[in-house]
Amino acid sequence: MEPTQAIEEALDSFGRQYLAAFAAASTEQALRDERAQLLGKKGALTEALKLMGKVPAADRKRIGERVNAEKAAVDAAFDERLRALHAEARARELTARPYDLSLPGRAPARGHRHPISLVIDDLLGIFRDLGFVVVEGPLVELEENNFTKLAFPPDHPATDMQDTFWVDVAGAPPGARTLLRTHTSSVQVREMSRRTPPMAIVSPGAVFRRDDDATHSPMFHQVEGFLVDRGVSMADLRGVLAAFAERLFGPGTKTRLRPSYFPFVEPGAEVDLSCALCAGSGCRVCKGTGWLEVLGCGMIHPEVFTHCGIDPEETTGFAFGLGVERLAMMRYGVPDLRLMFENDPRFLAQF
Repeated sequence: MEPTQAIEEALDSFGRQYLAAFAAASTEQALRDERAQLLGKKGALTEALKLMGKVPAADRKRIGERVNAEKAAVDAAFDERLRALHAEARARELTARPYDLSLPGRAPARGHRHPISLVIDDLLGIFRDLGFVVVEGPLVELEENNFTKLAFPPDHPATDMQDTFWVDVAGAPPGARTLLRTHTSSVQVREMSRRTPPMAIVSPGAVFRRDDDATHSPMFHQVEGFLVDRGVSMADLRGVLAAFAERLFGPGTKTRLRPSYFPFVEPGAEVDLSCALCAGSGCRVCKGTGWLEVLGCGMIHPEVFTHCGIDPEETTGFAFGLGVERLAMMRYGVPDLRLMFENDPRFLAQF
């Protein structure tokens, strides 16, 4: 059949049958399906348009105008019916009952402990079993408790790493300087100033410093522990830390002590555990070493005892402080510490 005749006969048979089909469509999806039967890739009108390239030039304008008119009529009928369907749906929403009384009730979802809280609870449980008493201290601390009584003179270079967030506190003693504590070691000063040996204390809580990367945060959590008595030695410290590591991560946990400097202990050491993320082979979190630093420790400096009113000739003791977030990273395989503080429910739901 000649192309012009074929298109005209298709348009004649096309007629206005789609109006009844559009009117019968009771949902938006059904309406769109009917439109696709006409204007889709395999629709009736689309098939007719495929012959336009073969229509003689003399007839092309006339046929093209008729085809465009039919397409416009289909689109207009579709839009009109679509508006009607939306109006009907809105009317049903406005006149229907506000809720279905026959539906079962929805119980509120139960939350769970944050991974940091879980680790703190486990740490405190371990140290309680080892004979330590849990004591908490204030987040806003006096400079003398945070630095001076811990053998940090005002011009000591170690304070550059920690003097972070200084604050003004109403009612503070005249001339006193206050800050958000940079470590939980301030609890050590408070407790040794008001108690008499022997004492074994562990203190959890948030601390604040100028840090922000994959393994550091401006706010994080520490657990401080110290034991004071007659004849306490580095061997006692090593035994407590070995027992702690095995109870937290299981028998055979690898640990190592590295000599290190802290103003409030002498001698001092860093304690490392083998990285749980890479099993010691080296990764971004452990900076390729296979080890992750988890705490600092040492024998309490005689000057700290003196500041707290304890005779360093009669008494010795050890202290340690560990970062909770790093232990949580090792325990749960978390690659970036900052995930702990973003409150993303997709992350927290995994614990």
